[in-house]
Amino acid sequence: MKPLKKLTDVVTFLPRGGYLVDTPAGYIQFGSPPETIKDTMLLPGGTPLIYVLPTDFFNWIKGISVAELEFPIYYNFFIRKEKTRIVCYEEQAKRLTRVLQESLFGPETLDIHDEFVHGYDGIPDIKSEMNYFRTMTLDDVVEFRFFHDDACTIGSITIKLDENGHFLVYQETMLMAHIPGRIEYKAKYQIGKRLQEPYHPPLFGITCLGPSSGFDPYENTSGFIAWLNHQGIMIDPPVNSTEWLLDSNVNPKFIDSIILTHCHADHDAGTFQKILEEGKITIYSTETIIMSFLRKYAALTNVTTDYLMKLFYFKPVTIGKPLFINNGRFDFFYTLHSIPTIGFTLKFQDKALTYSSDHNGDPSLHKKMLETGALSQARFDEFSNFPWESDVVFHESGVPPLHTPIAYLNSLPKNIQKKTVVYHIPQKSFPENTALTLARFGIEHTIYFDVKALEFEKAGQLLSMLRHIDFADNLDISKAQEFLNIGSYRNFSKGESIIKKGTPGDTFYIICSGNASIKSEDGQYTKLMGPYDYFGEAALLKDEKRTADVKAVTDVTAYAIEKDSFLSFIEGTDYLEVLNRLVDIRDNDAWETLSESNFIRYCTSTQRTFLESLLTAVTLEGPGNLIDEGAALDTIYIIRSGHVVMKEKEAIITVLGKGDIVGSVLDLYSGEPSQYSFTYRDNLSLYTVSSDDFHKFLDKNPGLIMKLKYDF
Repeated sequence: MKPLKKLTDVVTFLPRGGYLVDTPAGYIQFGSPPETIKDTMLLPGGTPLIYVLPTDFFNWIKGISVAELEFPIYYNFFIRKEKTRIVCYEEQAKRLTRVLQESLFGPETLDIHDEFVHGYDGIPDIKSEMNYFRTMTLDDVVEFRFFHDDACTIGSITIKLDENGHFLVYQETMLMAHIPGRIEYKAKYQIGKRLQEPYHPPLFGITCLGPSSGFDPYENTSGFIAWLNHQGIMIDPPVNSTEWLLDSNVNPKFIDSIILTHCHADHDAGTFQKILEEGKITIYSTETIIMSFLRKYAALTNVTTDYLMKLFYFKPVTIGKPLFINNGRFDFFYTLHSIPTIGFTLKFQDKALTYSSDHNGDPSLHKKMLETGALSQARFDEFSNFPWESDVVFHESGVPPLHTPIAYLNSLPKNIQKKTVVYHIPQKSFPENTALTLARFGIEHTIYFDVKALEFEKAGQLLSMLRHIDFADNLDISKAQEFLNIGSYRNFSKGESIIKKGTPGDTFYIICSGNASIKSEDGQYTKLMGPYDYFGEAALLKDEKRTADVKAVTDVTAYAIEKDSFLSFIEGTDYLEVLNRLVDIRDNDAWETLSESNFIRYCTSTQRTFLESLLTAVTLEGPGNLIDEGAALDTIYIIRSGHVVMKEKEAIITVLGKGDIVGSVLDLYSGEPSQYSFTYRDNLSLYTVSSDDFHKFLDKNPGLIMKLKYDF
């Protein structure tokens, strides 16, 4: 990717988001989404020394912070030998201070004893190790400049906020720039080579999402996927990892868990973004690291840590005790870094992989820290016995003292170098004469391990597929056992017809791999389906002919269940009712209506399908009232046809039409009364969702909840 090297005007919209204003006081940056330092570090004036915080630190729609100042602060202090000036309100400064406490210095109080298996010999003094690297205080690196009466002056430059929350930049009395108050973010990354066919996850492998550091303007920031038993575990995913996967032709549904190693922005920004996507993911980390993560993002988002904890499943790791994920054995350890950080060794069958995470592995530093008392003898011995015996070692490198110098790694014995993959380092810093391997990002450079097929591998894959199907949430063991035996695999070549319109319905399909498309009955739109999507249930439940064509867009493998077996499988279950409702709704124009909803565009195909199953179609004769101002909300409405007038204190706010949601879903979820009234003059056709059902939908997809704070 080509970094920005010059400015073309007084105001520049940065490639990754935020605005840069060229002033006599120097560059002033408004908003700071992740990695925008890569947009500015090669400019003639260098990385800005002045940053203006937006009103909202966090963009819930994109799932990222727009006040990520950790890397600019580090760069300005260590490279430019300057403080970073931050323009904001005093309340914002308090929140940002909490963010920087966690990311720059780590937790204020630290007790990791409960994170080690009972009887562990040599629990490290992490606080002592962190203090060794702590060469500055917050006052050394940051200077806050506050808005007073919505204005702040630096030299001849005055920054004001107008009544709409936008920024005005003046040089004395001359208006230089008008900057939007809401900062947007644009994804910028490289994908390598896009696969021609959808990716089939291996039994054991590892994919590099990015090989370099957060200070490299030319390469993606580091992050990985460990593939185990055909499922993916993301390790410190960089921002936009899901887009990266989609652009690489990898289905993100294969990944439903994350290992969070520490809380620096280049490691946790993509983690929080992933939390806000489809479903509820599982995060593996230590209690210390996850609580630091929650405190940091509670300050950024201005919500409580208790609320954030509800957005994902947390599974704590214990040092000295193996953790098994997807049949792989993980042994975690604390590394040597400026904040609490974990690495691990992963074993699957007879193969092993070690991931160092951020860590200074230089023995000369360890010896110096031992001599000064910053490192215990047990900890020194632990570092001296780093697991180089693994088949593959992914080891970081970078600028010491926080990272391992490349010179040390290049001094290792050749047999160790040959199996060591170095990441977190710019290509220009990698030595030419070495047996080390520089990490190569891209799905096409996935490293595969030669392991044997598991005895019950196919059954495991089927159960994994069943776990991802929305209507099978509460399936008991006997039904799961039945599912393993009632179907068979069918393969379809690219372009081949899977279902033909007008033919008898005799089979229910679940896609295992590949993509298929279904055309609407009127041919107006096409729905693309991938792994874990299902189709064909309508004709079976209604005993009718097929109403749409389904074609294989790529080579497709599907799990096919014949009609009688499928109907027997769902008989007497809760999801028979769900499927019947879904079939009835699909007879109408639900998908088309939802496609026109501003809110629904933030839902995935699977989320939309689940929402469809909760809809009930109603028709009302006009005129009438749907919701009174101040009334309790017990239903959400989606307009199929007609118009609804939205008022506040009898003043018309707007008129809603097809696809619009009537009523605030956030108020409904939180139990707040309606802020508006909603009326209709003429006949009205609606889809309704009850409060209980909508709670069910949001509880399954908690990442959507805060996106609903925006009125649609």
